[in-house]
Amino acid sequence: MTSLLVTGGTGQLATALAAAAAGRVRVVGRPAFDFDRPDSIDALFAAGAPPLVVNAAAWTAVDLAESEPEAARRANETGPARLAALCARHGTRLIHVSTDYVFDGSKGAPYVETDAVNPTGVYGATKLAGERAVLAALPGAVVLRTAWVYAEGGKNFVRTMLNASRRTNRLRVVADQRGCPTNADDLAAAILAVADQMRGPADGGGIYHATGAGETSWHGFAQAIFAAAGPLGWPVPEVDPIATADWPTPARRPADSRLDCSKLAARFGIRLPPWQDSLARAVTAICAATVAA
Repeated sequence: MTSLLVTGGTGQLATALAAAAAGRVRVVGRPAFDFDRPDSIDALFAAGAPPLVVNAAAWTAVDLAESEPEAARRANETGPARLAALCARHGTRLIHVSTDYVFDGSKGAPYVETDAVNPTGVYGATKLAGERAVLAALPGAVVLRTAWVYAEGGKNFVRTMLNASRRTNRLRVVADQRGCPTNADDLAAAILAVADQMRGPADGGGIYHATGAGETSWHGFAQAIFAAAGPLGWPVPEVDPIATADWPTPARRPADSRLDCSKLAARFGIRLPPWQDSLARAVTAICAATVAA
């Protein structure tokens, strides 16, 4: 099995990869590895080029990107471009993680990889620029677009909902944005499966979609969280559906960013599990850990 160097430090996906492949994964993050410091990217290869890199490092603060576009660009475009160029120079395979926010959400059906892109905010625009820069530097790179990622740890929608329910008995959640919730553990397993099928720097290169199977809205996601948490004794609030207009944010989100993952299944034989099944397991683990703490 291929050994991997994973960027992203203590992020959700990097943590999931380290847990799923203990002994074959080396994780790097700030301050030793930082896209704001190009020399730290070069240092990854100074002691010997890794056979495969998974770039899970990114600027993911969607709203903050609107006021700090240059920082978002360094993390999502120029840093990954430099990393890809180094991989190309050293014959290193690369898997780069991207986002559903490269689309504007107007299609009305799940997006395939060849659909027109049109990001609605700085975050999506910098991630799209990063995809293009990575593939320009290393055409054999695998770019995996994913969506609505959550994990048992870290900052994410599932934990936000569960924490909020301990403070209030009523929540308002957007119901007119649709997407595909993705468990970080499932995404990590998919990445490892892709990595094991990449035989060289040019093997399998291109863009693929990788999300949990199925779809929902943020409101439906929240309802499913509490449906899983309630039987565990967790407080279950009323969850009121609201429109995007009722919850204004600095960045405009795509209304329907569902992704079609057929290409990933056809090329690599990989399908992520239904999002409901993985969510139930994650909620059980989060609730148990919270009670124990």
